Amino acid sequence: MKTDEGLRRQIGLGGLTANILNTVIGAGIFVLPAVVSKDLGAAGLLAYLFCGFLMTMILLCFAEVGSRVTVTGGAYAYIEAAFGKYAGFITTNLFIIGASLMATAAVANAVADTLAYPFPLFADKGVRAVFFVLLFAGLTIINVRGVTHGVNLVKATTLAKLAPLLLFICWGAMHIEGRSLSWQEAPGWESFGKVSLLLFFAFQGAENSLSVSGEVKNPQKTIPYSILLSTACVLVIYIAVQLVAQGVLGNSLADFKGAPLAEAARKIMGPIGKPLMLTGAAVSMFGYLSSDVLNMPRVIFRSAKDRVIPVEALARVHPRFATPHVSVIVFTALGCFLSIAGGFRQLAVLSTASVLLIYLGVALAFIKLRRRPDAAASFKLPGGYAVPLISILIIGWFLTNLAKREWIGMLIFLAVLSGVYFIMQFFPKGRKPR
Repeated sequence: MKTDEGLRRQIGLGGLTANILNTVIGAGIFVLPAVVSKDLGAAGLLAYLFCGFLMTMILLCFAEVGSRVTVTGGAYAYIEAAFGKYAGFITTNLFIIGASLMATAAVANAVADTLAYPFPLFADKGVRAVFFVLLFAGLTIINVRGVTHGVNLVKATTLAKLAPLLLFICWGAMHIEGRSLSWQEAPGWESFGKVSLLLFFAFQGAENSLSVSGEVKNPQKTIPYSILLSTACVLVIYIAVQLVAQGVLGNSLADFKGAPLAEAARKIMGPIGKPLMLTGAAVSMFGYLSSDVLNMPRVIFRSAKDRVIPVEALARVHPRFATPHVSVIVFTALGCFLSIAGGFRQLAVLSTASVLLIYLGVALAFIKLRRRPDAAASFKLPGGYAVPLISILIIGWFLTNLAKREWIGMLIFLAVLSGVYFIMQFFPKGRKPR
């Protein structure tokens, strides 16, 4: 059945939960344990619990707002519904440019770098360029042909990425040494804050996955349940992986910054362990790409439909497959170009602050929308405004930990976007896409 947007609601609880897991559990979990161990040792588990709590607060805001605003677009749609087109324009560009395209290009290069270990030809620029074209072309075809194809790919890659991690956890649990998990004193606040900031970004990604809200079955219930279920799964997996890695390698875990899980797997599984974890890392990165190509074109599509991006073609829906095919093609083409050119590195510093500002916008949208008498929600958080206020305080604390150059870069980026938006107001608007 098609929605008013021309799309079909074909994504259920399993599909949306897999999409969130696929986006959140990226390549970071394969290297993160070494970074945590270096600064906090066995006490690193406290940082996981702390960040899990913080992220839960923010995602609870997403859960209620997502049950009120059920159109395609995710965080962009929530913020635009609460604060209007200027806020929507800033959000969609923070999403697409600051938080997504740069990350997509970086992850695509990381896949090629991982493949270069067993296959050195992937270090060649020409081979990498061909690989990127084939990679993004394949993802484009799958996602243009129907949202069910895209979701099925996401489900498959989610299972493929979770399999080696679950094997690592179950097998490694039998090799944990108790003394490696003991710690004598509480970690310092400065070290704890630095690691928590890093871990916070390892938990992010659910906001991208909610961009398919307009194609979710029974979104008022499916969206909040998927958020809560996936967040719980992520927290359990992250803590279990850290426990096994720390318990197997002890203090030496911090020495294997490039591939700590591969080294731990080699110790507990023998020669097969290292290639298994490297393969898992590559699959995990590909899984992130498959989710991103499913999610982010919906943000572009919704932005064009609302005339926030004044390009009517981006709001078109394929007459046969009922997918935003033009937005899919444009997003993957840009991702492919940036992957080949490597230009994403100049803007990568903006990604961190971009995501934080998007989270801040959703927390504020929660407060604004709840105060509207016409904004009905089937999922309503108890405690009034406590959750969004806690989220705002958390985000503010994280923003104070950003480097000066990140603040300067973000302010310049916002100033440029604001200038573009207000210049656009001088041009007559055409008819609104149907």
